[in-house]
Amino acid sequence: MALSAALLALLAAPLAAEAQQPVRAHRIGYLAATGAPAAAHLVEAFRQGLRDLGHVEGKNIVIEYRWADGRYERLPDLAAELVRLKVDVILAVVQPAALAARGATSTIPIVMAASLDPVGAGLVASLARPGGNVTGLTSSVGPEIAGKHLELLTAAVPGTSRVAILWNPAHPAYPALVREAGGAARSLGAQLQVLEARSPDEFDGGFTAMVRERAGALLLLGGDPMFFLHRSRLVDLATRNRLPTMCGIREYVEAGCLMAYATNTRDLWRRAATYVDRILKGARPGDLPVEQPTKFDLVINMKAARALGLTIPPALPARADQVIE
Repeated sequence: MALSAALLALLAAPLAAEAQQPVRAHRIGYLAATGAPAAAHLVEAFRQGLRDLGHVEGKNIVIEYRWADGRYERLPDLAAELVRLKVDVILAVVQPAALAARGATSTIPIVMAASLDPVGAGLVASLARPGGNVTGLTSSVGPEIAGKHLELLTAAVPGTSRVAILWNPAHPAYPALVREAGGAARSLGAQLQVLEARSPDEFDGGFTAMVRERAGALLLLGGDPMFFLHRSRLVDLATRNRLPTMCGIREYVEAGCLMAYATNTRDLWRRAATYVDRILKGARPGDLPVEQPTKFDLVINMKAARALGLTIPPALPARADQVIE
């Protein structure tokens, strides 16, 4: 009897040891062109999306964060760091980060969050069949979104004949947006004043030029990570110079910008978690279609309009998905 008990204990020992083996934590790389404080709400949306799918940071996943703080030149080195860490998947936040990640690895899966034009950038072969190691979500339906932004801005400021556009030429997707905006301006009978800002040091000069040339409104290509990092300052400059501004991203309106027409960024980050989940469960990124947004929200800040002394035609707020009073 004692021998049988000893034998059973011996046989059970490997099973018990196996049961006690810690679960391997997946390692996720988070490569962002912005800075951590400016994107805290988006990081939390991504974490919540992962938690909803059973992935809990510190329990069965580890997230390695790398932030470029709006400096694109840092992205290749940060991407290389994540590759050296042998992460299981990289979440690349906005298109410049996705390009840096793809330049660093052709084998580690990459999930894009808020890429503007992944096909045009050569990140994927097509939206339906990406191929390679990159997939994820776009933040727009293509460069034509700039034309829609300009159309809504001129509707909010009737009679505007000159519109300034401020953009960062370091962003690889933005030349196409500027070209699209130029075509839209011609069709609307407006002149476009194109101004560049590669760093925050160039913001003041850009706004001085807008005032000097009597721009009546501003189209801000605010999806740029450097702009996003300094969105409160940009909104303040627009307000002080009495320039009604289409900012393109909801977070700018929350910071006091006049209006935005954009997809919900928090939802994009939550959706990115589903791609990460599927890849961790064995899916190949090249087989996962790239997802485009199906809904864009028009958000209007009436408090900002009052501060600008602007009366927006009533038909536009009536169309808005959200009006901030």
